[in-house]
Amino acid sequence: MARKMLIRALPPEWDIEITQAGSGREALDAYRAGRVDVMFLDLTMPEIDGYTVLETLRREDLNCLVIVVSADIQEKAQERVLDLGAIAFIKKPVDAAKVQAVLKDYGIIV
Repeated sequence: MARKMLIRALPPEWDIEITQAGSGREALDAYRAGRVDVMFLDLTMPEIDGYTVLETLRREDLNCLVIVVSADIQEKAQERVLDLGAIAFIKKPVDAAKVQAVLKDYGIIV
């Protein structure tokens, strides 16, 4: 349900192919297969959590932009993900205007 809400929050004119992952392991597999330019990442996932995904991406030279989307709004969580290389932290439930503002701030959309 959260992924569907996030997909609906993306700009409708954004011409992209969306790959969904149900776990941190699937997210890393998609990244390694070259199917990820922008990753929306939750912190709580099966198999591998979002922190570990970020740590792994960093070790593997993080060549995608990561936006963390999480209900964990603790300041330490936000600081940690930014320190691990995420470009932004968006709290759940997802606000389409916030998602689009982050995408614009980083030149991902115009």
